[in-house]
Amino acid sequence: MSGILSVARRQARPEASAERPLRILHVLDHSLPLHSGYTFRTLAILEAQRALGWETVQLTGPKQGSSQQREEHIGDWMFYRTPPASGLLAGLPLLRYRFLMRALQTRLAEVVDSVRPDILHAHSPVLDALPALAVGRATGIPVVYEVRAFWEDAAVDLGTAREGGARYRLTRALETRALQRADAVTTICDGLRGDMLERGISADRVTVIPNAVDIARFRSTASVDAKLLEEYGLARGYTLGFAGSFYAYEGLDLLLRAMPLVLQAVPQARLLLLGGGPQEDALRALANSLGLERVVHFVGRVPHGEVTRYYGVMDIMVYPRISRRLTELVTPLKPLEAMAMGKLVAASDVGGHRELIRDGHNGHLFPAGSAEAIAQCLATLLKTHAGRDRVIANGQEFVERERTWSASVARYRAVYADVLDRRRRSAGGAHDR
Repeated sequence: MSGILSVARRQARPEASAERPLRILHVLDHSLPLHSGYTFRTLAILEAQRALGWETVQLTGPKQGSSQQREEHIGDWMFYRTPPASGLLAGLPLLRYRFLMRALQTRLAEVVDSVRPDILHAHSPVLDALPALAVGRATGIPVVYEVRAFWEDAAVDLGTAREGGARYRLTRALETRALQRADAVTTICDGLRGDMLERGISADRVTVIPNAVDIARFRSTASVDAKLLEEYGLARGYTLGFAGSFYAYEGLDLLLRAMPLVLQAVPQARLLLLGGGPQEDALRALANSLGLERVVHFVGRVPHGEVTRYYGVMDIMVYPRISRRLTELVTPLKPLEAMAMGKLVAASDVGGHRELIRDGHNGHLFPAGSAEAIAQCLATLLKTHAGRDRVIANGQEFVERERTWSASVARYRAVYADVLDRRRRSAGGAHDR
């Protein structure tokens, strides 16, 4: 921990100096080259912050991978890496997390000693927040903790914890502790913010920085890739789509079970599934058992730069998330991308979707957990085009007005200014004594 001690001996920099812009050190669970909604939100934040004239430094924790490299350049980005924890004890179920945090804390202290950031910005899970708080306390650097989902809920959905079980209660307590100790908290939606307020976190310490879209990258286009239409046997106006990770809470099994009912009403209907994940093999088996091999196409993961090409051949984007604590609290990113691309959006009525979609205004909602409800909604939308253009236009307007990354990331300005000001006043009070 010599890095922490050497920095602590200096006077902590309370604000950006006149010689350089604000420097933020982002502490992340993972990053490129791994692809996930987490990765893409991170990149959008980094790009928008740099557009504001700030400097960003990026460090990932040991869960990034098994490589021992300490720095990695990917495109225009450089990421500091944390070598994985080693030793027999590091592999034990509960001790593993202590070793992960210890490895990250050691590496973070080294990076702080090198780059001397003004702010530590730790992104969930709490495995990133607690090491950042320890380093922040030792160096006098303020810590902002950004919650994208609660670790205990993510563990339930991955099947590694049981809601209300001992591990669940422990991780929930750790999350609450991190929220209480951070200089400021940001989160992605009102659902998560409301849960924090119920834990006793002061409302003026929690700021929502919502998911958003780069409208320069995701924009409506009249062109359609004829090769894709031919490759998958798609008919214009009848293609359903999903883009994202194949987790159980996404409800893709319900969407597959709805397809035979959709086909009874609209035989031309087809479904493209972009992405992959833990449920992929089970979903492929289900599609085969339902006789949907020629109707449902598993495209797999596609490069981020080519996603819009696939959006171009889809007419209705479907998000059938089932009701769980995670989906009721957390808003997804993908429906916003679909709205920006000028696609009709149909989604289940879980809380995370209701923060984004007003039924019949900028999208359509159906009851969560029902294949029949999905089928009824999609068949109606495929057969009835009246009012579709208005709903699509409202979706695009919503994104352009409220959900651009430049507008969303600009909210960090007040958060950062506040924590720096409070830390400066605190340091000044200590000097006066």
